[in-house]
Amino acid sequence: MARSQRKQSAKPAGPSRGSKALTNARRLWPYMLMAWERWQSLPPEQKERYMRQAREYAGRGKKALDQRRKKRKR
Repeated sequence: MARSQRKQSAKPAGPSRGSKALTNARRLWPYMLMAWERWQSLPPEQKERYMRQAREYAGRGKKALDQRRKKRKR
């Protein structure tokens, strides 16, 4: 059935995106705060170690994507 032939309801069936986002933000806020406090309490050496790990993971991901793109172009 074509899109124009379907009945369009005046109101969507579920909650709106905005209300979902607000609900999720309220649920996640305590976890984000705990993570931030934990990060702030880490010594500088450990922060640097975590940041180095994140850079390595990002580099590995980028390398994997580049390899995939090269395979696709062939």
